[in-house]
Amino acid sequence: MTEKPSFAVIGGSGLYDMPGLQERREIDLDTPFGRPSAPIVLGLLEGQPLAFLARHGIGHHIMPSEVNYRANIYALKTLGVKRIVSISACGSLREDFVPGEIVIPDQVFDFTKKRENTFFGEGLVAHISVADPLCADFSQRVYAAVEAAGAKVHSGGSFITIEGPRFSTRAESNVFRSWGMALIGMTTSPECFLAREAEMCYAVMAHVTDYDVWHVSEGPVTVERVVETLNHNTQIAQQAVRNLAAAPSAERNCACGSALADALITQPTRIPAATRHKLNLLVGKYLK
Repeated sequence: MTEKPSFAVIGGSGLYDMPGLQERREIDLDTPFGRPSAPIVLGLLEGQPLAFLARHGIGHHIMPSEVNYRANIYALKTLGVKRIVSISACGSLREDFVPGEIVIPDQVFDFTKKRENTFFGEGLVAHISVADPLCADFSQRVYAAVEAAGAKVHSGGSFITIEGPRFSTRAESNVFRSWGMALIGMTTSPECFLAREAEMCYAVMAHVTDYDVWHVSEGPVTVERVVETLNHNTQIAQQAVRNLAAAPSAERNCACGSALADALITQPTRIPAATRHKLNLLVGKYLK
């Protein structure tokens, strides 16, 4: 397989062994930001080259705060990936987003506190626009793929990312609801913002596993409940990914691919040579 991946999936290891994945191979990459969470799995699905990355490592041994998000996104960019679908477990903060269902959110609220959230610095400043941090065009395609898989799926909603690894207190959960948040998880930020800095389309396939802790008639969220729901939804996720692969779109009808065009503010002559070299994959076309 020599073609660049049509898109990448960041999620759990259950997707790597999906039926129909051909020419499967693993590739170890290093980046200027360190090593990705796990070897990247490449293969052909429905005749299309795809990439798969286990966000928390093989065997889920990396905490949300410890994930090297920059290395993960940079490594996928190195492979030529232009679109990323994140498959994530989340809690519902709305009555109508029922555990077992899937949501394709359209907004993100970053409530994390200690994560590296940009590729930039060290003499090069960029102010990326993320008013709409999730690619609307790709999100619509992901929605259609999930719907075609036969799942109950919702479009839209704000996804708040907390630091973790603990779950929320009831007070926190109720405050998030009062803010108008719809979903809660631990990994969408800074992943989506780094993808935008890398000029990649990013969409979230959020699997609702629980009602967090706000719902008085439901038990508090537990790891057992999260894993049970994710295992049940694995086939849905696999089919949705197959649906995406079966309907490839070479052209991107969005502005994600030029997100840095008006974001770089540092005078080119002031950028250190080492920083230029480190970020050339991202900014080289703008600094010629």
